[in-house]
Amino acid sequence: MTAATRPRVALVHSFYGSAVPSGENRAVLDQARALERAGCEIFVVAARTDDLSRTPLYPLRAAATVATGSSRSPLSELRRLAPDVVHVHNLFPNFGRSWLRQWPGPLVATLHNYRPLCAAATLYRDGTDCTRCPDGDRWAGLRHRCYRGSRTATLPLAWAGRRGPAADALLTRADRAVVLSPTALRTYAGAGVPAQRMELVPNFVAAGPRTGPGPGTARGPWGFAGRIGAEKGLLELIHRWPAHEPLEVVGDGPLRSACEAAAPVSVRFLGTLDHSALRQRMAGWCGLVFPGRCREGAAPLVCLEALAAGVPVLARAGTSAAAQTEADGTGAVFGDRDPLPAVLASAAERFPSLRPHCRRVFTEQYSEQSWTERMLRVYRTAQEARPC
Repeated sequence: MTAATRPRVALVHSFYGSAVPSGENRAVLDQARALERAGCEIFVVAARTDDLSRTPLYPLRAAATVATGSSRSPLSELRRLAPDVVHVHNLFPNFGRSWLRQWPGPLVATLHNYRPLCAAATLYRDGTDCTRCPDGDRWAGLRHRCYRGSRTATLPLAWAGRRGPAADALLTRADRAVVLSPTALRTYAGAGVPAQRMELVPNFVAAGPRTGPGPGTARGPWGFAGRIGAEKGLLELIHRWPAHEPLEVVGDGPLRSACEAAAPVSVRFLGTLDHSALRQRMAGWCGLVFPGRCREGAAPLVCLEALAAGVPVLARAGTSAAAQTEADGTGAVFGDRDPLPAVLASAAERFPSLRPHCRRVFTEQYSEQSWTERMLRVYRTAQEARPC
């Protein structure tokens, strides 16, 4: 595909509110810029929660949109733009779904999370994996208040998903469904989405700084970066953390106070850092510790940031980060019953020699160029499946 034949692509995305930082919002904007740099003409067709939430009766209208699939539609704008490919990232909660069957051209959907299978979009409840809804108990999410701890908030999502993923408008309409990790691919295939219609295209991040401990210098501390919430597993990690191992914690969240109270003196809480400062800090870490408790739809961006800086990852078993780390040979995996001091000692011995390999894997699999090449192939396949 030459620059002259690059597709005109409309990215459809309902932007989450800025009150809760969204890696998904960031990924969509990063991808739009990457496609433009590759020579594509890009249109972002957006509905923004920050703007819509200021209008009268917004919560009721958003709930009705989710439950019925009707209401706000990007169809008129898409018809005006006449793109070669429509690429849907997120419709929840501001775009309906009924318009999908009216769009005649090639359509690609990125499945950033598990929203078509789970009201919470995480397949995680009460500290462990939960697949009751995709397994056939369609109202389990409502009984357990899985969205925002509220039956009222969960009801529209439970109603929309009452017939299961086989009836999901986006899953059935998309010519190609992009998943972001092998874990997501297996999960959606297990829920009945045909594997031949799915494409594995991991996220990307920009190349990072390549500084860090030099030869013969003392190794840097371990690092954690992310939201300090139950699903991230930091509190469980802190309870097991050895007092002689330095750990830097970057981020904030509802469990920060509990983590600070439980932490040994070797743990430092740095609060929230901007992206540039985080990258500079990360480059000096011995390794990134990822103790997540739930399966993710994608390898977390923070893990890709670490690889871009040549920093190996120590990931808790059962997560997308662990699956990626094992497959790529870019770190180590630990379980809840493994003795953490021994795990850290072994990793600290191995990780310095892994840094060049981490950078190489990043360049080959998680760089902007790698992502762009894969995505252009997905667009071409979608166009061949449904020629205009």
